[in-house]
Order: sequence, then C-alpha cells, then structure tokens
Amino acid sequence: MTRTLPPARLDQAPPAAGLPRHRAIIAVDIEQSASRPDLVKAELRRTLYDLFDQALRSAGINRRHRDRFTDRGDGLLALIHPVDQASKPVLLNRAVPALSELLAHYNANPPRADRLHQQLRVRVVMHAGEVHYDGNGCFGEALDIAFRLLDAPGVKKMLRTAADPLTLVISGDIYRTIVRHGYDGIDPRAFRPLIRVHVAGHRYPGWIHTPRNTTQLHVTEIASYKQPALLTSIPHHLYSRPHCIQGSDARSG
Repeated sequence: MTRTLPPARLDQAPPAAGLPRHRAIIAVDIEQSASRPDLVKAELRRTLYDLFDQALRSAGINRRHRDRFTDRGDGLLALIHPVDQASKPVLLNRAVPALSELLAHYNANPPRADRLHQQLRVRVVMHAGEVHYDGNGCFGEALDIAFRLLDAPGVKKMLRTAADPLTLVISGDIYRTIVRHGYDGIDPRAFRPLIRVHVAGHRYPGWIHTPRNTTQLHVTEIASYKQPALLTSIPHHLYSRPHCIQGSDARSG
C-alpha cells in the first residue's frame, strides 16, 4: 500500500541557507539619550518599547507579524514580516501616527516632576528590503541604508526644531512604491527629499515628513544642513551587529 504524503506547507518550509528574507524595516532612536541619567534612560527605554508595541497593535500588527524587537541601546529595530495584516501603507498611515500620538500623551503626562529629562522624542526611519540572518543576528545593505538615514544630521536637526515628538524619514524606495501613490491617509505632499546618504558607493535619498506648519525657510535649512564627517563615517552601531531574532517574542519587546 502506497502512502501519500501531505503537501508541504510553504509557510513552514525552512529558509535556504544564506538566503535573505524580505522585511519592512522600522528603526527608532531616542533624542539626546546620551545626555540623560542612566535611571532616566532605563525608564525611557521601557516606555519606548511599550508605546511602540501599542502603536503596532493599534494598527493590527501583532507579535506573530514581526521578529522580536532588536535593542539598539538608545532605540530599537523592528523587522515586519511581509503579510497582508502588516502592509507598508498600514505602517505609515496607522502605526507611525499612533506612535506619535502616544508619545505626545506621554510627554504631556510625565511620570515624574522633571519634565525636561522625561521628554521622549524620537527619530523614526522606514525602509524595506532583504535582511540576512546568522547566528549573531541580522545584517545586510537594507539595514545599512536605514541606519544611515536615521542618523543623518538633517533628520536630527528636524527633530530638534520640531514641535512634534516624532520625526519620520523614509527611504526613496518607500516613497516611490507607497507614498507617491497617495494611499488612504498618506499625503505625498507632506514628504520632501531633504537628505541624501552614501552606502557602498551609492547615494540614497531620504524623504522627511514635514508637517504643514513647517516653513519653507526651515525646509531650506534642513536640506542644506550637512556634517561631512558624520556622513562619511560609519556609526558605531553598524560595527556591532544588532541581535535579531526571527519570529514572535515571549515578551512585549
């Protein structure tokens, strides 16, 4: 009697050795983290993890839709799986605005009297691409591009001068494939190509979300704000590979 084996499920097939996996990439960095006392840093880190997880959940993106958050000391890295529930438009028009609102609420109601140290303001980058995994974590050019955009001096300057607690920069790929089409809740006119970074000999544009009350003079200042030494050097976190863990995690972070 011949046994017929059930067909293999594609979602359970192990990845081929050495091949990358496509991920939506969101990295978040806390403003002026190095200037805070360690106890304040600890509280802000816990708060960031909690608020970001809440923002994703409010958009219908749960732990099974992403890898475990990767810690970056003064921020975190989220790698979102390419599933219908976690599409890039949903990340842009629901998850990121939700995080901004949660941050604003937290800053208006700090847990301690010292509001200056307790203010939680962040830079956020969104990109997408192929991510490699090994025994030490995740790596790849797509992550290099995202981190360079996140750490660009123009993005930092935009956050320092902005009233909002969140400054968003997106890659050219995200602008071209998502934003410019004007999906529901996404206004292409609110994004401007104000920065450009170099990775592996190539230039990559970064589109910064500029609120409606941003003046043209402010935009011009951001676009012309450069620090060549920072742009040409590799940030420390690119030397120390983030420890990415695939699949859902056992805790909220």
